[in-house]
Amino acid sequence: MTSTSDIPLPLRNARVHEAFGPGAVSFAAVAAARAGTVLWIREAWQTEAINPMGLSVFFDPSKLLLAQTRDQTESLAIAEEALKDGAVPLVIIETSRPLDLRMGRRLLLAAKAGQATGLCLIPEGMGGNAAETRWHCTPVFDADDSTLMRWETIKNKSGTLGAWHVRWHTTARRLDVVSPAGKRPGSADVPG
Repeated sequence: MTSTSDIPLPLRNARVHEAFGPGAVSFAAVAAARAGTVLWIREAWQTEAINPMGLSVFFDPSKLLLAQTRDQTESLAIAEEALKDGAVPLVIIETSRPLDLRMGRRLLLAAKAGQATGLCLIPEGMGGNAAETRWHCTPVFDADDSTLMRWETIKNKSGTLGAWHVRWHTTARRLDVVSPAGKRPGSADVPG
């Protein structure tokens, strides 16, 4: 197991970040575990629901404020005000459409003003130019470990790009970075 020192987490404060892929909600939950109180904004029409108790392996569900909005315009307005206020250290917003440069920039300026962190959970291929980092988050299918995920930075304005295999340690409530299968210390490189 390696340390998390080489993975760019926690997310850089006073910036807006993006995550997408089937593991994006887990990524957001890990970010929330490091933040404290979290405002999670999503459009009410979405069929999936956020279950605060389902997130309890990551953080105390009483620290989650959930806002259900009419549409993305309302979601973005709430996110902007919450970021600007800075009372909540992390604002997570689920988007359904791409953010144009103007809206991305407004969120970024709000995050800087409030010294808060924004995380947009975006549909694949819909990243914005204003984001500090963009993460592609996917589960790794391993018969011995159902919690393994692969997080890859595909955009990083202030660092390098990289990919990590990570696992959430439920008991310790921490993120562990692990070597990919077949690359663990002491294992033979077995062609897959």
